[in-house]
Amino acid sequence: MARVKRIPILSLLAILLAIFVAPPQALFGQDAALTNRKVRTQVTPVYPELAKRMNVHGKVKLQVTVAPDGSVKSIHVLGGHPILASASQDAVRNWKFEPGPKETTQIIEVNFD
Repeated sequence: MARVKRIPILSLLAILLAIFVAPPQALFGQDAALTNRKVRTQVTPVYPELAKRMNVHGKVKLQVTVAPDGSVKSIHVLGGHPILASASQDAVRNWKFEPGPKETTQIIEVNFD
């Protein structure tokens, strides 16, 4: 009976180990390696008027997919206030990164103080 209970636990541990030890390419796809390409052109986000009135401050965390030519292909919000997230996406969408051999994904934090 004890052996039957161990199998699901060991399977769960194996899955968790595979997730945390897996290379970024396995998590984000073969073509989108998690790297940090340098930003060539950075647009500062506009602090939303509503956020000013509501006294909303903080950070927005974005997962940005960068095309080989350095343009932003897609943006996914990982965290932050929704009002600030929208302004962050609008700004980062206009950023330009260094060109690279393939599509990459990186995490960006935008601060609103």
